[in-house]
Amino acid sequence: MSRIHTLSPVLANQIAAGEVIERPASVVKELLENALDAGAARIDLTIEQGGSGLIQVTDDGCGVHAEDLTLAFARHATSKIAHSDDLGRITTLGFRGEALASIGSVSRLSLTSAVKGAAAWRVTTAGSDASLQPAPAAHPSGTTVEVRDLFFNTPARRKFLKSEKTEFEHIDELVRRIALSAFSVDFTLKHNQKTIRHYRSSQSEKECSQRVAALCGSGFVEQAVRMEAEAAGYQLMGWIGLPTFSRSQADLQYFYVNGRMVRDRSLNHAVRLAYHDVMYGSRFPAYVLFLTVPPDRVDVNVHPAKHEVRFREARVVHDFVARGVKDALAGLQPLNTCPSAVCPPLSSAPVVSAPHTPVSSRPPQGFLPVWQALHDVTQPSKPAVFSTETQDAAVPPLGYALAQLKQIYILAENVEGLVLVDMHAAHERVLYEKLKQELALGHLVSQPLLLPLALNMRESEAAALEAQSELLQQAGFRIQRAGLDSVMVREIPALLRDAPVDELVRDVAADLVAGYAADRLNERIHALLGTMACRAAVHARRQLSVPEMNALLRAMETTPHAGQCNHGRPTVRQFSMTELDALFLRGR
Repeated sequence: MSRIHTLSPVLANQIAAGEVIERPASVVKELLENALDAGAARIDLTIEQGGSGLIQVTDDGCGVHAEDLTLAFARHATSKIAHSDDLGRITTLGFRGEALASIGSVSRLSLTSAVKGAAAWRVTTAGSDASLQPAPAAHPSGTTVEVRDLFFNTPARRKFLKSEKTEFEHIDELVRRIALSAFSVDFTLKHNQKTIRHYRSSQSEKECSQRVAALCGSGFVEQAVRMEAEAAGYQLMGWIGLPTFSRSQADLQYFYVNGRMVRDRSLNHAVRLAYHDVMYGSRFPAYVLFLTVPPDRVDVNVHPAKHEVRFREARVVHDFVARGVKDALAGLQPLNTCPSAVCPPLSSAPVVSAPHTPVSSRPPQGFLPVWQALHDVTQPSKPAVFSTETQDAAVPPLGYALAQLKQIYILAENVEGLVLVDMHAAHERVLYEKLKQELALGHLVSQPLLLPLALNMRESEAAALEAQSELLQQAGFRIQRAGLDSVMVREIPALLRDAPVDELVRDVAADLVAGYAADRLNERIHALLGTMACRAAVHARRQLSVPEMNALLRAMETTPHAGQCNHGRPTVRQFSMTELDALFLRGR
């Protein structure tokens, strides 16, 4: 091994470029973020050979002053921060001042720019060529950056690039993510002289919905609702897919913090937690969400590519996001979650901001006859004549029951037409929500173990259990510290008496250390409540009377998440008169 020595500036820049420039899409990200920071209203992106031949970004932003052109290529030269205090309240996408220097060290780079009312100038560089001489150029107000022959002087990096098609797909996905965060900006993407994408600027809610449809697919827009939530200085808005529009992969999940696209495990966990009892465990929700946080409460300088952020109040943010999405899902009426084409388009759908369903203070009644257990009040009878005069005021959303089909489905008539309800799935959800409400009224009943269970674990986990002993006791656990790396479990929740205690306690301890204090415990308890509701709900092949069917419909209308059962299956489907008429070719 040779003696310690100082690397040359050229080699140091090439090494530093590896932290920022992973592939052509990394270059595109840096240049697009610079254009957005410059206040661009239109951005044109031209790609050749998947980005390895040419990457050209043209914007109509504020431009760069002629005397600052050469400084823009210097490392850590920026106009976005000036003092160390500025790192605590960053409001721009870029701020480190290293993008152009890193890109220029591994490519042939040209920067042409003009500020409004001034002449345009151009600066070029090629890898190790550090001689920057501005030259006059013809260019409107704004900036054009051309990156040619990426990694031409670092063949070891160039050979690791994938095929042209693969590299362009990464760029296409990146442009999609950035276009989702900047609705007011017009984006054009060309590849090998062919226009591939054109995302027009959007101002109104309808235009924003159209852009989301163009970026995420019309199916997502048709099966999503727009939501808003605000609390303690935090704001969350966006589009969340209905539980019935779940995915087999996490390929339709976009989350932004102050306009910056991030991949944060805590935020993803919060959204998944909100969906946990309305979706199959192996499925993934689809969403486009925007979180606005005061700049001094979030640190974006924790990842070389700025993909991750750190919150000052991480737990508060996690709970805020989970509660906001959960309340929006709970506020959906059953027919708002149907997969039928009768569902209103997103642009006309109201913003969901649902209150909690009032919790009954009466004790559980057990499992009485279905209609009696569901509702204690007298149910309105179906009008003798179902006329248009009674539709608006007298007919509830799910209408009135007509009959049972094969003792599995309830057929009902409402204003729109025919309603089809899976009676077991619907009753299962109603009972599950009632059990959760009863659980929220008081503490869980504990059950002492016949023989206390001794568990060995990491010292940090044992300490976390000891520190949260009061919280665990409220949940029905009594756990005592027995040593530096051991605990003694003496009581567990009676609801979980059949669960593997050692596995449960270890999982809870791991979550306490990770910061998710009660998530694992709540998941286990709710899973058990779901099983109880499933076993107690009316099953197929059971005959229900009309009053019982109507009682179930009324209960669904006031039950959160009534559009899906505990396993994520839909409970109700609406068929409009237009759809029924089309089946029989009426009006043709």
